[in-house]
Amino acid sequence: MPIYIALGGMLDGLDSIPFIWPILRALPWLLGLYLVKSFFSGSSNGSERNMHGKVVLVTGGTSGIGEAVVRNLSTRGAQIVLLTQHSLTDPFIVEYIDDIRKDTNNQIITAEQVDLTSLHSIRTFATKWIDNAPPRRLDMIVLCANTMTPSGGKIKSTAEGVEENWQVNYLSNFHLLSILSPALRAQPPDRDVRVVFGTCSSYLGGDLLHITSPGPNKSKKGGASTPPTTFSPGNAYATSKLALTTFALAFQKHLSSFKRPDNMPMNTKVLLVDPGYSRTPGTRRWLTWGSLLGLLLYLLLYPLWYLVLKSPDMGAQSFLYSCMDEGFLRAEGGVLVKECKIRKFGREDVEDEVAQKALWEYSEKMVQEAEVRGKVERDRRKREEKEEREEKEAGEELRGYKEKVGKKDGVKVEGSRRSRKAG
Repeated sequence: MPIYIALGGMLDGLDSIPFIWPILRALPWLLGLYLVKSFFSGSSNGSERNMHGKVVLVTGGTSGIGEAVVRNLSTRGAQIVLLTQHSLTDPFIVEYIDDIRKDTNNQIITAEQVDLTSLHSIRTFATKWIDNAPPRRLDMIVLCANTMTPSGGKIKSTAEGVEENWQVNYLSNFHLLSILSPALRAQPPDRDVRVVFGTCSSYLGGDLLHITSPGPNKSKKGGASTPPTTFSPGNAYATSKLALTTFALAFQKHLSSFKRPDNMPMNTKVLLVDPGYSRTPGTRRWLTWGSLLGLLLYLLLYPLWYLVLKSPDMGAQSFLYSCMDEGFLRAEGGVLVKECKIRKFGREDVEDEVAQKALWEYSEKMVQEAEVRGKVERDRRKREEKEEREEKEAGEELRGYKEKVGKKDGVKVEGSRRSRKAG
């Protein structure tokens, strides 16, 4: 059919082709939209790597960019261990893993329950992981988990008294990697081991002055210090990403300074990835301000968001590049990857060793204090549950006794053995 139409246009003129002029007028616009979409979609990963036998821990792997990373690595044969807050018997996580296995033809996809809002949950998992002889294989840790308080939303704290953005985006990663550090250092020297952090350009607006340059209100006991200059939901998110970026570079130095017993160089590389703006649940929550009105506006403007925001799969490309490119075997770690290229950091203070040391010490103290608060809270809940259970058991015993003696609410029941005897 297209050949006949083209021949007709050549022999009889363009007017013989139906709707030719509207089509020609629309072509420049369609081409323009295609070019704009291609520009905002960013670069694609061109590196390939056989991932069979590789053990990969992934946080935030059940939605958004994390899900795209899990699917791509699973397709290449990697053994994925999802760290999820869901119970392992939760129908959602059961069906999700089953779908991933079927879609990627990879049966070695498993999950571990790790609640990133709980330092106790993180410690329970991490200590169980490293408590193994010989050390368990660990090729890669991909940290995609992320949370954001929408503009106008209320700042929330975890049960252990830590602000939620700081806890999920930064402190959970600090705690997890601090415990898993021996497992990373114990890997064979010929193994390519990588730790991939998911960061964001918002770290450029973060503020760690309350840690690196504490004011006069700093607690002598290492407790709470002066708050950031302009504390707000946006600042809380940016500050958590700044802390994560600073810690990642410090963690690379921490690993590189370790002297292996076999005198071989350390083989673990720390890579930071900025995936760009993508159509993920977190971005949607940010754009909608966490409100129904914002969601309505988001839906009305969806064609615009579709045009200028990456798909989760395109947002995952820099992660996949960091996981698979062979150039990182020879390069040094502690680099920023954006659009599948190594970029310079936008702030020099993230590489400041004094700031890194101050942040590390502050985080260790915060973890210790938060875990103490968490234990107190867990003990309180256990006492309450025990009291409720005892009250319930006592009530059941009392009801059983009353039924046995023929009383109901302290009153003799007509027809009972005692009432008949009295009669």
